[in-house]
Amino acid sequence: MSKLGDLGARLHRGEVSYDFIGKRMIWYGLSVLITITAIVGLAVQGLNMGIEFKGGAVFNTPKTDVSVSQAEEAAEKASSHDAIVQELGQGGLRIQISSIDTAEATPIKDALAEELKIDPDRINAELVGPSWGEQIAQKAWTGLIVFMILVVIYLAIAFEWRMAVAALIALIHDITITVGIYALVGFEVTPGTVIGLLTILGYSLYDTVVVFDSLKESSKDITKQNQLTYSDVANRSINGTLVRSVNTTVVALLPVAGLLFIGGGVLGAGMLNDISLSLFVGLAAGAYSSIFIATPLVADLKEREPKMKALRKRVLGKRAAAAAKGDSGGATVEADEDTGATADDSEDASPAVVGPRNQPVARSRGRGRPSGKRR
Repeated sequence: MSKLGDLGARLHRGEVSYDFIGKRMIWYGLSVLITITAIVGLAVQGLNMGIEFKGGAVFNTPKTDVSVSQAEEAAEKASSHDAIVQELGQGGLRIQISSIDTAEATPIKDALAEELKIDPDRINAELVGPSWGEQIAQKAWTGLIVFMILVVIYLAIAFEWRMAVAALIALIHDITITVGIYALVGFEVTPGTVIGLLTILGYSLYDTVVVFDSLKESSKDITKQNQLTYSDVANRSINGTLVRSVNTTVVALLPVAGLLFIGGGVLGAGMLNDISLSLFVGLAAGAYSSIFIATPLVADLKEREPKMKALRKRVLGKRAAAAAKGDSGGATVEADEDTGATADDSEDASPAVVGPRNQPVARSRGRGRPSGKRR
């Protein structure tokens, strides 16, 4: 078994663990800091909306020796508007000029052909109206709201309302961070971005539901015992599914990273950036929120219940009594790894024998005999 697999098995059995729930205030503070940064970036810089949302024209040129900067300068000179130029894989250029109408498109195309020394008939022009982008945005908002409502209803039925609330907060957390990253890096928002944002909701919810399902199974009849609080069980559930969540996220991030860094950065396929960035940031944020946000929130909400408060009081009281008993006896209370029993469970129990047993030798036997053996 690999080291990672061995670690996952030990985490699942509870042999090793990390106190995610106990350090939840650190994760909350970190999430609040990242979220505030994203909101400030969104408010200050805003989103770089694509031509599909603002309206304008897209000109695709054949293979040319003109550089991207030269084409951008020529497009801005021909249109008197800001232009975005992307290099296509076959050596051509994709020139986007926003906020122009149909009447302006043909003169700009002719002026652009003259500046770039290209035959106007070989430049393909596509006109996009702003109404189409508005329809996409409206449908995206509608789909997002419907999705979240269905998620809350499903989780409330399959699990409980506290888990539904925690999952909803985690989803909002993921979307806010992803949109804020778009504002900070200045990537163009296109219909592909919208598709990516809607896609990450499923990935984020998947990791969260995996932990919730483990927590639901582990917390059955939790009030009938005095060993663990709900937070302890929640922490075990996170540790038990930690390696699975990490493996799933890494496997999902690798192809997305290929699209973002190799396709968009190395190969220059800038059109891949719009969807790949949203997927990359969203997947990472979703894995983080399922472990560090959603489950600790559920633990906080559950610990407010009267029966969970009573359970916590009993568990802490028993632990305090065990610690006091160990101090008064002058010995520490050690738990057995397999049974969980302590050394003080039975006062009359004889001490366990560890290793080979050595029988006592009768001192009177063999005295006076050279060989020391009985005849």
